[in-house]
Amino acid sequence: MALDAASVKRLKDIAHAMRLEIIDMLHKAQSGHPGGSLSAVEILTVLYFSQMKVDPKAPHDPDRDRFIASKGHAAPAVYVTLCAKGFFDRAELASLRQLGAMLQGHPDMKTTPGIDISTGSLGLGLSAGVGMALAAKLAGKNYYTYVLLGDGEIQEGQVWEAAMSATKFGLNNLIAIVDNNGVQLDGKVDEIMPLGSIRDKFAAFGWKTIEVDGHDIAALDAAFEAAKQGQKGPVVIVANTVKGKGVSFMEGKNEWHGKAINDQQRAQAIAELGGMSGGMKQ
Repeated sequence: MALDAASVKRLKDIAHAMRLEIIDMLHKAQSGHPGGSLSAVEILTVLYFSQMKVDPKAPHDPDRDRFIASKGHAAPAVYVTLCAKGFFDRAELASLRQLGAMLQGHPDMKTTPGIDISTGSLGLGLSAGVGMALAAKLAGKNYYTYVLLGDGEIQEGQVWEAAMSATKFGLNNLIAIVDNNGVQLDGKVDEIMPLGSIRDKFAAFGWKTIEVDGHDIAALDAAFEAAKQGQKGPVVIVANTVKGKGVSFMEGKNEWHGKAINDQQRAQAIAELGGMSGGMKQ
């Protein structure tokens, strides 16, 4: 069912507040990954606030949907999403990347509520997702497994081994999302290691493919709904996004894959995002 106007506005407001929190978190930490966190905000917003079956009061519910941030450097976006959903108190956001803190530089399932698997080494997440989705089939469970991949990440060969396996096992409960922002650590994806058509590549491996504007809340929600309809195998949603979305000096710039935000840059980013910092409510 399509989202109504009020629901779209609510999700847009959540995404806006989360962007502001990401800027503040990374400014305070003086390290981390802004670009790929900002590009994934709408994807995570739609997943956690419209699509996924998760309960912060029961983070280990065996029937919950699973989420894997295979592009683990986008941890700041994941953390603000989990916080907004109610998995932990907002005060924890200030401890990002501090020694011994709950919120490490990459997602750690042993320290952070709501993290289903530790990630950071790129290319591993889809394999883990295949395992989780296959486990659901074998146990007769109805949960979905969602895997967020980076476009630079899918240069890793293991991704395509997992893609073959997902088709072989008929994993219609597995949905991958490619955050297709066109930029990786060292430069543009098309210059570092061209991917060609991501849709065609996954289709050749037997996946249903959907392409969508990764910043369009309503279109993303419709894409997830379509991914669940009458499927016999895995689905990939290619979400076309902008690295550093919403901040002019970050957008499309590979140096903002991972870079500290200084005071002046923080002030400019908050102003361009159109709101006071610290606006997220639980």
